[in-house]
Amino acid sequence: MKKLISLAAVVAVSLGQVATAQALDLTAAVGQTGESTMTYRLGAQLDFNRSWFQTSVGRVTGYWDAGYTYWEGDETSSNHSISLAPVFVYEFAGDSVKPYLEAGIGIAAFENTEIENNDLGSSFQFEDRLGAGLRFAGGHEVGIRAIHYSNAGLKNPNDGIESYAVHYRASF
Repeated sequence: MKKLISLAAVVAVSLGQVATAQALDLTAAVGQTGESTMTYRLGAQLDFNRSWFQTSVGRVTGYWDAGYTYWEGDETSSNHSISLAPVFVYEFAGDSVKPYLEAGIGIAAFENTEIENNDLGSSFQFEDRLGAGLRFAGGHEVGIRAIHYSNAGLKNPNDGIESYAVHYRASF
């Protein structure tokens, strides 16, 4: 746990240094795994402030996402994880509401290697995500997201785990 807290502090300080030049967004998410374990996630996002392939239909943009997730198991199987991922977003054109699709691959560290009956094999995991949602004028966003964690076979066993969540994001 001390290693996770130290790593989270380093990520927070790093994002804080970069965030002084641009706005930092915050996200809260509530979800569930396929085995019904509740997940609660807090995240901080830093936009790339760039866009690619801009057309009348939409554009590609993205952000860095640093997150903390609490995995609520029974008394002996709760877990904590932190993660960092670049996320690419296809944002459809719109005035007050902009639908979007997102995908990203990052890294995560878990406090324990077991969640429910899944043995992750190692604390280090890759984080793969897919999501969709709506961005509103004024900097608010709601969406759904599926996140898969796996060590990509670097260590056995590699059961992996998924979380399916709804989230709210606010810009500051």
